[in-house]
Amino acid sequence: MLSPSSPLLRPRHLASRRRLRASSRYVMMCLLGSLGLFSFALSYVATRSVGEANVPTISFDGQGTSGLTSSHVQGLGSPFSFVARGPRMGATTHQYSPQKLARGRVGISNTLGIRGGQVSSSALMGQAVGWKDNMKVVGEEHQDLVKQLVEHGQAHVFERWHEPGEQDDKKIAMMEQLETLDKAYPGGIVEYLERSKSLLEEAQSGINTMSGFTPSVPTGERLEPGSDRYLTMESKGLGDAAYTSFVLVAGGLGERLGFGGIKVSLPSELVTGKSYLQLYIESILALQKRSRENTGDSSVKLELAIMTSGDTHDQTLELLEKNNYFGMDEDQVTLVQQQKVPALSDSSPSLAVDPNDPYKLLTKPHGHGDVHTLLHQHGVAKKWAKAGKKWLVFFQDTNGLIFQAVPALIGVSKHLELEVNTLTVPRRPGESVGSICHLKNEKTGQELTVNVEYNQLEPLLKGTVSPEGDVPDESGFSPYPGNTNALVFRAEPYARILEETGGLMPEFVNPKYKDHTKTTFKKPTRLECMMQDYPRLLSRGSRVGFTQIDRWCCFAACKNNAEDAGAQFHKTGFGESASTAEAAIYRMYAEKLRRIGANVAEAKLQEFNGVPTAVGPKVVLSPSFAMTMEEMKRKFKSPDKVSVTEKSTLYLDGRDIEVKALELDGALVVKAVPGAHVVIDGLKVSNEGWPLEPIDVSDLSIPESLRIRGYKIVKAADGTSEYTFSEPGEYTLP
Repeated sequence: MLSPSSPLLRPRHLASRRRLRASSRYVMMCLLGSLGLFSFALSYVATRSVGEANVPTISFDGQGTSGLTSSHVQGLGSPFSFVARGPRMGATTHQYSPQKLARGRVGISNTLGIRGGQVSSSALMGQAVGWKDNMKVVGEEHQDLVKQLVEHGQAHVFERWHEPGEQDDKKIAMMEQLETLDKAYPGGIVEYLERSKSLLEEAQSGINTMSGFTPSVPTGERLEPGSDRYLTMESKGLGDAAYTSFVLVAGGLGERLGFGGIKVSLPSELVTGKSYLQLYIESILALQKRSRENTGDSSVKLELAIMTSGDTHDQTLELLEKNNYFGMDEDQVTLVQQQKVPALSDSSPSLAVDPNDPYKLLTKPHGHGDVHTLLHQHGVAKKWAKAGKKWLVFFQDTNGLIFQAVPALIGVSKHLELEVNTLTVPRRPGESVGSICHLKNEKTGQELTVNVEYNQLEPLLKGTVSPEGDVPDESGFSPYPGNTNALVFRAEPYARILEETGGLMPEFVNPKYKDHTKTTFKKPTRLECMMQDYPRLLSRGSRVGFTQIDRWCCFAACKNNAEDAGAQFHKTGFGESASTAEAAIYRMYAEKLRRIGANVAEAKLQEFNGVPTAVGPKVVLSPSFAMTMEEMKRKFKSPDKVSVTEKSTLYLDGRDIEVKALELDGALVVKAVPGAHVVIDGLKVSNEGWPLEPIDVSDLSIPESLRIRGYKIVKAADGTSEYTFSEPGEYTLP
């Protein structure tokens, strides 16, 4: 037996033993008073013969208290056995190894358990009250799940349950929570615990998952917007749009932005006031219209799946229903709701019970990799592949530029025959953005192309191909492209892989340990999975690559509050706030007009609520007007005859609008229904325009969507030239 001075018995273990002894004596008195029976003693007995081997045995069969620790058992050697006797159990013998005990928790005959390296009084005696006596209360439909959890060392989940007849409604509610968690995770909670145990063991041992791999730049295409190559890829992608479905990852609230609603409900910009969700759906419908024209098939429908969460599901559905799905048919939209996963309180692993509520497990988000699991569980991926879809486009909730890149992204996927294609942007060395890398292990032959987080890339490069780390190439940027988390998957192999894996994604764990023993956490942790880690499931021969497009043309995240955005802007040049994301939309359209030959003024920085924001021409071209740069070229016949001043606002909404000559110094809005062919030829507009006006962000009477920007847009009646054509026909302006 180990002495208290043994390094394996640290002070916290000794304190636990004292608490357990006191607890055991109290429980023993209660049980003796009520039952007159059922007590246990802890005694070490001489080795006994089990088969042909001498196996140390721990016996529980008489009177006394408990205090067995993993340290005790580790001193016995391997294997050892438990003998447990009692009026409820009879006598049972089970063999375990010290290693198994040290790694996690073991249960004995579903009645006796060791958790966290310690036999507690509740494990010895309280479980009969905690779960066994409550089996009738939970009902037959939940009994198997209770038994599974106890068998896998989770009896503590039920330790604080009251006697039958007390708090029974809460017991049922907890079982319903457990059942939901069990059904949501592929393989159930038991599988989650097994994977948690394995990953936590790796975390404890400090295994470097990148060890042995050498990075290189993967297969990909770098496109310059407006170039011949870019236009070619756009054309290829537009040709395959009819065979494409879309997946929006929208599980987050706008709390980080300082916005109380769902992020997809935020106005993407203030000229039109369209929410991100409306912008996305109108973009898909615009591609649908072009697909019908290209194929001659008026029945073509492009479908959208939206991954929601418990926080966003109801609000997302309400936003869709309130706005008649923004023009989509209801059957074009599928909502799949993400569930959380159980939190873990230690490395055993132990499911974390709410310390303030014994009838509630703590749960945490699992990560946006759940989108793959949900598409499999709901049969969406299989249905789309069976329907002949070739491509699935995945995108995030607040990137108003994404659909400007979608045609080219699909085009590159088709051209390079990629199974997975990630939209990337040029990144500066050291920038806090993950990179798409090809990794090869010369010893094992393993190869994969995946996202590598920025804090992993630098040491990986220094230890392999670049002693200087991540350094710029001749372009001034890192040769390893920055990940935007917008991806295109080839539909058929994607659905097949999900079938093979049951939708289970690669996971990781990131525990924050209390101390060097790495057994308990500062706060509960959980397994996580990321959408971009899907390529880890693919075989060596799978083609995985990237498409790089300049950031101004494809990526402008909206995620930071004003304070964080100001700090990030000064560090990286990208604030990623509501104001900078809106400015990026105006800039993108303005820059595209410049690239086709129009004279459009540049923006200048102006600070709103501490965030430097580009303020200049506010140009918005609706998806119905143009989805590609080739379309813009066709719509602006003589771009050299188009000029837009710094204070101007230009909004064109209609498939059949054409601009031949325009001088704009103010605000111009032109809207035309399908069939209304409007030609702007020689129009000169001069008015006050729609300026941005700073607001008092502390004024709670102002809408939250404006306060997070720090300004409002002033649309004075005498500052606008607006033309609306609501009937088909031929029209000319002026």
